[in-house]
This record gives sequence, structure tokens and C-alpha cells, in this order.
Amino acid sequence: MRIVRYAVGGACHYGELESDDVTIARFEGDPFTGLTPSGVLDEMGDVVLLSPVESPRIFGFAYNYASHVDETDRDVPDVPVCFMKPSTAVVGPGDAIVYPADGELIHFEGELVVVIGKKARHVKPAEAHEYILGYTCGNDVSDRIVQRKESRYGTLLIGKGQDTFAPLGPVIATELDPSALSLTTRVNGRVTQSASTADLMLPVPDLVSYLSRYLTLLPGDVIMTGTPAGVGPIRPGDEVEVEVEGIGVLRNPVVAEGR
Repeated sequence: MRIVRYAVGGACHYGELESDDVTIARFEGDPFTGLTPSGVLDEMGDVVLLSPVESPRIFGFAYNYASHVDETDRDVPDVPVCFMKPSTAVVGPGDAIVYPADGELIHFEGELVVVIGKKARHVKPAEAHEYILGYTCGNDVSDRIVQRKESRYGTLLIGKGQDTFAPLGPVIATELDPSALSLTTRVNGRVTQSASTADLMLPVPDLVSYLSRYLTLLPGDVIMTGTPAGVGPIRPGDEVEVEVEGIGVLRNPVVAEGR
């Protein structure tokens, strides 16, 4: 199932994107408490796709691809490197990534994103799939100048958490094996990242298990699994695409703050 969240007629709904990529079978309810077919069909041309999860808690893992560790000239971490983004960082497909007025070096980071489906605590890796609703695409937009300054003092918030710095979408794919999916990022049509989730140093089950060892994961939480080599700068006027096999393409323009 490919679940979409969308707006039509002044209301927000969840639906299933059908195989023609045009028709949406509308549901009543939400995927975290239960979905019921409504019998209503909507057309993609008549709706606005939204972030597939509304106001999620966002957990991120840094340096989870060896290729990205290499390009940053760091040692492989001996513990998982985690951070959080505020829910206000989330935008959906087609929404703008806002380039801050005082921004100097803003980077894209294409990622596979896990969507948690039910409350999870002390989950074993072999059981992780039972707590996962599905997967979507994400872009861990980062202000490198601020990030580096914060990191020197052991913090990380503004560098990762500014408004619009967490695009998600376009769908939640619920029947997907995350172990070896191709991931491609493009800026203005040029491929900048090309990798496989098989290269994750900590695969998805381990990420879910690790977080749930220390805190309770809740329905609607999302986990950004890390980015491979090839990250780079974006500027106003650019368009960034993150494509993950079996999910689709998350596409977002970059605009200057104040426009």
C-alpha cells in the first residue's frame, strides 16, 4: 500500500495511491488508529499532497554510511550519533525549502525515512518490522555553518531544525523491504547522491531497536536513517529531488526567506 496524506475541498484526508498513480482511494481515519475505506475516489490533479505524517517527532542518525563518514574526513563513530528535529521543520512534497536570510552554506541530505506505526519500547531488531508502518523519502536539510559551531559544544538544534529543514514524502510505502533500496538525490536534474540502503552501517531494524532501548517510540514518529556520500550546497532557485526505490520522488524547490 502507498498511503498519501492530502488536502482537497478544504479538508485533509489519508488515502491509498492506486497503481495508475492518478487515483486516490480515500480513507476515513488515519493509519495510526485505523483506516476505513470511504468509497470516495480523488484524482491527483485535484489534490495537494501533504507531508505523509502531520507534526511528527523526528529522530535522525548521522554518519550512518561509511561513504559519508569518509567525505567528512571523520572516524567511524563507536556509538550511534543521534539528533532530533522539531515538528515545525516538516514540509511536504512540492513545498519550498526556505533558504535562511543569514544562511551561508545550506546542504541537502537525501535519506530513507522510517515511519513508526505503534508504540515501541525495548524492541529487538528481529521484531522491529512489527512496529514500522512503512517508509518514505526525506531530506535532512542542514545549515553547515551553524551545525559546526553547535557541534563544537556538543549540541545540535538550529543547524538541523530550522523551519522547512525536513521535507518528507510523497507516500508511505507499507510493504517494502528496506535492506537494499536504491537512493538517488538530484539537484536541478543532476545526480548528486547514488547509493543503496544496503550500505547503512546500522540497518533499519537496529536503528529502531537502539532508539527503543532508551526511549518510547510513538505512532507517527519518523526516523531519518542517514545520508550517503554526495551531500552538497543548495541555493534559492534550485530544485531538489530525493528518490527511493519503491517509494517515489520527493521534490522541493528552494526559495529565499521573505519571498
